[in-house]
Formats: sequence, structure tokens, C-alpha cells
Amino acid sequence: MLGNEAQAASSVKLLDPVSAANTAAATSGWIDARSAEGDIMFHNQVGALTGSITWTIEHASDGSGTGAAAITPNEGAYAAGAANQLQKRTVSANAILGYVRCVGTIVTGPALVAAAISYRPKVPSNWL
Repeated sequence: MLGNEAQAASSVKLLDPVSAANTAAATSGWIDARSAEGDIMFHNQVGALTGSITWTIEHASDGSGTGAAAITPNEGAYAAGAANQLQKRTVSANAILGYVRCVGTIVTGPALVAAAISYRPKVPSNWL
């Protein structure tokens, strides 16, 4: 984000910091991202880690996960996460079905993890 775009950005947590013993515990709920424009930035953070974790981004048409599918970030797939690491990926808001989530596939847990997204919200039509 350049200039003052960081001030205008919306940030939403996907996963509160948690010690996740398995993939289910490292999977966020569905987040409504229909108000995003441009790129949606995913921030995935790993703290202490026993085994390994690999993140994926999924999108769906509603908050229940209808039509859920993985989506490849602009930078390519995530590499396996290492301890004390922050990984960033972006996805075009035009490429998603409306809702997004992160799935942290844990091979051996636990892993301390957290995830969030940031994006530029659309300008309301009554402002134009």
C-alpha cells in the first residue's frame, strides 16, 4: 500500500493467536470480503512450531462455505511455514467469490499461529 492507503485500509482478523494442535484449530471462519477492491493482503504468522504448517487461502460464495475452493495467491502458493515467521500473500478482490478464509495444514502440532487480512474498501456509490 502506498501513500495514505494504509490509513484507509480495513483490517480483519481471521485467527486470533492460538496454539493449534491440528488443521481444524488453524482454520479460520469465513470472512465477508465483498467490500474489498484491489488486492486483499493475507498476513499469516507462525510462532513456536513443533512440526510444520502450510497455509492455503480459500474462497466461497457465502459465510457457510458454499462452493468453497482454494485460490492461488498472486505470489504463488505458500511455502511451508517455519517458526517465528510472517508470510504475506495477496489475492485480487475481483477473483474471489465474496468470502475468504485461511487453512493452516499442520503436519505435527502444536503451532502458535495467527492470521489477518487487510484491504482497501470500495468507495460507497453515494460518494461518487
